[in-house]
Amino acid sequence: MKYCQLTPNERFAIYLFLQQNYSLTEIAKSLNRHKSTISREVKRNTGGRGYRYKQANLWSEKRRINAKKHIKFNPKTKEVVIKYLKEDWSPEQISVYLQQRMRVSISHETIYRFIKYDQSLDGTLYKHLRQSNRRRRKRYGSGLTTKGTIKNRVFIKDRPKSVEKRNKIGHWEGDTIVGKNHKGSIVTLVERKSLYVKLVLCKDRTSKVVTKGINKILRNISDRVTSITVDNGKEFSSHQEISESLDAKVFFADPYSFWQRGINESINGLVRQYFPKGSDFSKLTQKDVEKVEQKLNSRPRKTLGFKTPNEVFWCAN
Repeated sequence: MKYCQLTPNERFAIYLFLQQNYSLTEIAKSLNRHKSTISREVKRNTGGRGYRYKQANLWSEKRRINAKKHIKFNPKTKEVVIKYLKEDWSPEQISVYLQQRMRVSISHETIYRFIKYDQSLDGTLYKHLRQSNRRRRKRYGSGLTTKGTIKNRVFIKDRPKSVEKRNKIGHWEGDTIVGKNHKGSIVTLVERKSLYVKLVLCKDRTSKVVTKGINKILRNISDRVTSITVDNGKEFSSHQEISESLDAKVFFADPYSFWQRGINESINGLVRQYFPKGSDFSKLTQKDVEKVEQKLNSRPRKTLGFKTPNEVFWCAN
């Protein structure tokens, strides 16, 4: 965690530069600071009478003191908290890990205050928090999701009711997320009980390429693949080939019913944390997506009693 808090002299310089109508870029260059640091400083500390350096120093110190209140980490605990924040664990996940694995009782609220304190000193730990809880819905209606073009579909109503209970390893949900300008895609597959994730990078979203990708990443664990539930995208039109290759049944959710694959939708949101909408997938490699896969499978999940997907998937009978 690197601190680079602005000094009182730098705030005085910012005040003078602003009085002379310097741009934020010019100020940053003059002070040898990143533009985002100057922008954040001005935004945080501008009052009704504009940016005033004495007020800026006062407000900054007040925030720092308030953020530091009741944060009691010993060096080892602090090291662990920072390590797992950088692994994109949530404060709640870290809190439970500390309690279960280290017998250290620290609330997730305290970890949030620590992050806020770090941010007040221009730290970057806050960037590892999820910035949005908005549910992302898949857009239907494009040429790739036209209703009625996939032959021999078996819909979710014919899927065994036991799948919904999530009490047995082997039932998966599948989807694709698309890169910038619809170039490239990532197939996301999640096992329903364990939340274990498999990701594969595809050069496009054609049925041939997606089918090959799914068969490739699931073939070595086909003994743990009983069924896959997907949406009605054309990329899954070769579902019978997938079924034969993996000796598993493929079911289709009802059109426009994303909630029938709610687990997969949630996983897509986590993957988008690393590859935001508009990312150029043509610049990615399979190793890039495998790193994300490993992170997600090594992250403790609340719904698993704070076990990791790896632990649940591989330890299940």
